[in-house]
Amino acid sequence: MSRILVVDDEPQMLRALKINLHARRYSALTAATGQEALDLASRTPPDAVLLDLGLPDLDGMDIIRGLRAWSAVPIIVLSGRADATDKVRALDAGADDYVTKPFGMDELFARLRAVLRRPARELPPPKVVIGDYTVDVAASQVTGPNGPVRLTPTEWRILALMLASPGRLIPGRQILQEVWGPDQEEHSNYLRVYFAGLRRKLEPDHTRPRYLVTEPGIGYRYEP
Repeated sequence: MSRILVVDDEPQMLRALKINLHARRYSALTAATGQEALDLASRTPPDAVLLDLGLPDLDGMDIIRGLRAWSAVPIIVLSGRADATDKVRALDAGADDYVTKPFGMDELFARLRAVLRRPARELPPPKVVIGDYTVDVAASQVTGPNGPVRLTPTEWRILALMLASPGRLIPGRQILQEVWGPDQEEHSNYLRVYFAGLRRKLEPDHTRPRYLVTEPGIGYRYEP
């Protein structure tokens, strides 16, 4: 059963979409604010998102970008904004489709089925070059100018997560959840220690990282 996250600040719309999702054998998660949606998506990753742009706390475009920083989940925008400029902005930000309110449920669910049928984005190649180092993801091996480089199991989990999303900002909380589990979200010091270790092993100058970049207060990014 596909899990769909519905984000809308109108209670009647949330209720109607939830009822229709259940009637069509989808599981529904609901959020009335942008921050609630981002938190829920990080804790319980959905298979698709139905997103209203007009939320009380965050601009819908920022929510799309926030999700795209670490997830390839299909996003369908539901909005009363019919202007073509808004549609282009949403699609450029990373949305997969745009449906203007009011809409028919049959049309919406046809679009939902379409995005769920799309193949997942390709994974990075099994071998990745980071400066002078070659990372063989499948074999869990790193080779540098002076031969093999040993990484700990935790360093490997972090590195594999970063390499799977080149150029994307991954929130620190997301890394903690995926590497250490859901109860470790507050231990940001873990990330500082392990990223420092990875940089010492892989960066040309670990004090001025080129590939494993920190976005202070937000997360980390692998820059190819």
